[in-house]
Amino acid sequence: MICARHVFRCFKWLERMGDRFTGAAGPYFVGLAVILQTIGAASFFIVIQPNLPLPWLTTPPCVLIALNLFMHYYYVCTVLPGFVQDEVSQPKNTLLWALRSPTPPSSGVRWSNRGIVLLRAGTSKCRKCGVMRPERAHHCRICGQCVMKYDHHCPGINQCVGLHNERHFVLFMAYLVLATFWLSILGYSQALEALGLNFTSHWPYMVPQVAYILTYMLSVVLCISVFIMLSWHLWAVARGETSVEAQDHEIYKRVAKDRGDHFVNSYDLGKSTNLRLFFNVGRDGYPWYTLILPLRIMPYTDGRSWARREGLERHQGVQEGEELTDDDDDE
Repeated sequence: MICARHVFRCFKWLERMGDRFTGAAGPYFVGLAVILQTIGAASFFIVIQPNLPLPWLTTPPCVLIALNLFMHYYYVCTVLPGFVQDEVSQPKNTLLWALRSPTPPSSGVRWSNRGIVLLRAGTSKCRKCGVMRPERAHHCRICGQCVMKYDHHCPGINQCVGLHNERHFVLFMAYLVLATFWLSILGYSQALEALGLNFTSHWPYMVPQVAYILTYMLSVVLCISVFIMLSWHLWAVARGETSVEAQDHEIYKRVAKDRGDHFVNSYDLGKSTNLRLFFNVGRDGYPWYTLILPLRIMPYTDGRSWARREGLERHQGVQEGEELTDDDDDE
């Protein structure tokens, strides 16, 4: 037992050191990401785009993808995730904000004809920072604060992914996959040319051959890896859960099964509805064009009320007091 205790303390020390490194290295990760995106965009528009047919038709979509890529990364890095102590955010009347549908969301029934109910979230006291926080909020060890609808802390954006920037995080990954996919497909012949495999020694582009080859290889790797991450995140969104909640729900399922009960996620309103609420588009939300134009929008809730499955005020199969805390799930 003594040996196990020392091993546990050693891992906790390593965990704390990892948190410190992640927090300290965050700005450098952001700088590296900006440099890589800039090099990728420059390689595409200098090497690939001039060789595309019908430039008047193919250039606008390329520019739109690049614009979305850079803007959503800017948003996800600069828009705070939504700390519990912060005041409730309000939309602004600037060019970067989309116009909302005229019907505002209510604090009771959101879409009564579709059985979607917005209920006030319960609160609990955080054992780490002592604040009263609503459901779905978790404490981030690196930021040292409770984040509403906490998903995870991402070193690549130097902050948490939460209620107010999770949409930009997913859209950034989506446009990164699109950008790297088209660079990999459309830049294939130039990659062979840079490698000297097409038996020509002339390289007429400003981008060095080595830089283009490395950029092309990185694009292929990123396209595959980020596509897997994006698919996992979209699947979690379609199930009405965050990354943290996905882990918690697996434990709830086992606990409920052991006593002959069945776990039901009260936030799961069906895949299409979950996706619509997450992106906050459609009826009572923002126009669908906000998915292809890099505009700021508000989430469907302020994080203190949540849409729940009809007839459920809490998760089915989870009894009071069984909810995992940050100490239990080691957030």
